[in-house]
Amino acid sequence: MRAFVFPGQGAQAVGMGRELAEAYPAARDVFDQVDEALGERLSDLIWNGDIDTLTLTQNAQPALMATSVAAFRALESEGINIQDANFVAGHSLGEYSALCAAGALTLEDTARLLQMRGHAMQEAVPVGVGAMAAILGLDFATVDHIAREIAGDEVVQAANDNDPGQVVISGHKGAVERAAEAMKAAGAKRVLMLPVSAPFHSVLMQPAAAVMADALAGVDIQPPAVPLIANVRAEAVIEPGAIRRLLVEQVTGTVRWRESIANMAAAGVTEFWEIGAGKALSGMIRRIAKDATVRNIGVPADIAALKG
Repeated sequence: MRAFVFPGQGAQAVGMGRELAEAYPAARDVFDQVDEALGERLSDLIWNGDIDTLTLTQNAQPALMATSVAAFRALESEGINIQDANFVAGHSLGEYSALCAAGALTLEDTARLLQMRGHAMQEAVPVGVGAMAAILGLDFATVDHIAREIAGDEVVQAANDNDPGQVVISGHKGAVERAAEAMKAAGAKRVLMLPVSAPFHSVLMQPAAAVMADALAGVDIQPPAVPLIANVRAEAVIEPGAIRRLLVEQVTGTVRWRESIANMAAAGVTEFWEIGAGKALSGMIRRIAKDATVRNIGVPADIAALKG
């Protein structure tokens, strides 16, 4: 069994997807359609811009989705389609890429939703008020317990359960810094403050969740061609109403990536294909499902290797 998985924010790089667009007309069409849907030349920013502008949340989110879907369309050009997977999943914004690849959302709607999501998440909390930190070497239960104890009148919560030894916390800057010190005292191997401008996947994102609830209410969602393993449930979902609700919950909820991969492996998935920019998910998957085969599909050479 096989799963197609799609990366989230942090994987962006100037030039991503260019080789795919040059080699595959179907991939080029994705970037053209995203440009048209957004009314701007996002593809020019992706391929020729500066990394600071590309990393702005409202740019990075649709850009990463476009690159993932372009890679998927390139796969389709070589005869590999969505029915060749048993599940799809995506890390945070990657969930939208997964839904687009699986036919639940149109490409145009996905691009507009992600631009809106990125802007709403950036605007939800003033710059400097929130923070995020990666905790290495402690499990989710420990991090979650410490965060709850430290929070007090502020917010700090476990935002991303990435793999057995990597959990990300998110919330008010002071609370995150206090929690980070407590994590070190509890035996964390490393604590890394993340270079992000907002406390994603925390209750501080509630204003953004409200924006997305309104936006998603006006968008048609079809049942995906294969089940989505949803971030906030770590279980399969295909019903459009449930997908809509979970996409809203995802803005403030924990990304349960470790459980998502473990549950797919327990269901019989032995191959995970990371489709899009970077290899961040592949490292996580190898630490969760140690016996699984992991492939990256981000450039034409990756697709050529499938035929080797």
